[in-house]
Amino acid sequence: MDNYMMPPYQITDEMLTLIAKVMERLGQLANVNDLSSLPRLQRANRIKAIHSSLAIEHNSLSITQVANVISGKRVLGSPSEIQEVKGAIAAYNLLQTLDPFSVNDLLAAHKVMTQGLIEDAGKFRTAEEGVFEGDKCIHIAPPPNQVPSLISNLFSWLKASKAHPLITSSVFHYELEFIHPFRDGNGRIGRLWQTAILSHWKPLFAWIPVESIIIDKQEEYYRAILLSTIKGLSNPFIIFMLQVVLQAVEQLLSDSKKFASHISDKVRRLINVAKEYPMTAVELMKLLNLKSRDSFRKNYLHPALEAGLIAMTHPQQPTSRNQMYYKKW
Repeated sequence: MDNYMMPPYQITDEMLTLIAKVMERLGQLANVNDLSSLPRLQRANRIKAIHSSLAIEHNSLSITQVANVISGKRVLGSPSEIQEVKGAIAAYNLLQTLDPFSVNDLLAAHKVMTQGLIEDAGKFRTAEEGVFEGDKCIHIAPPPNQVPSLISNLFSWLKASKAHPLITSSVFHYELEFIHPFRDGNGRIGRLWQTAILSHWKPLFAWIPVESIIIDKQEEYYRAILLSTIKGLSNPFIIFMLQVVLQAVEQLLSDSKKFASHISDKVRRLINVAKEYPMTAVELMKLLNLKSRDSFRKNYLHPALEAGLIAMTHPQQPTSRNQMYYKKW
């Protein structure tokens, strides 16, 4: 068995109450699954997550600029900040394939996130590091020669822990910030990895922008990290993150109702029969048992296209005779 020390924390009634509330809200979201039926909300949440996580680290690009970078549009701004967005996009796109229990995947995600920004992307730091608040050093990270073993021990604990994922993900997030294993990008990778752990537990978390709540509570976020370090107990950070996750889930519950209310029953019927592979309008109409092409286009196809639920094989030629349609995931 691996030799590791469990990160110190104590389960409290407050934690259990917060976990129960999160579980209750997740139960109310059971019909949403992975938001594949709400691609606009899915995209909006991914943009919010990336923008917020970078803004916490003082990236000055607006959420509109971040959205434009994601869409491949030209953006006027600092090349390094634009590269940060591109790196974050690539890293968040890995969420569905990352193994949150793998050190190698952590290094690979860090490399993707910081590629073109630092020379040692995807590698543990080789120099001393500290966390500063202005000119004041508020945390001296462990020596660089200890980083590989500390990270290995942390992952061993994560694999073996029987605690609730809401607890383990928060403990891991805090401990990663404490170890500060990289020369740069520790905050970004810490937030990404908590999401990776949670989405491994429930895939819906890949689309819950917890980061957008953290940025509104940025001072509390750093205070919780500092207080946990002072106490030698990660409880303050766990409680803070449980409150943040609860608020993020509640926000998703509210947003999903708003987005879902704009989808008609007819569009839902179309989505239910459409496939991930291209189909002709005639094939779709046959599955829907429809005779009128005008009714199909007006009440089913066009609203589904506008909602981003259905895509065309030839979007530049919408009236093409060879046009086909497929479900957009």
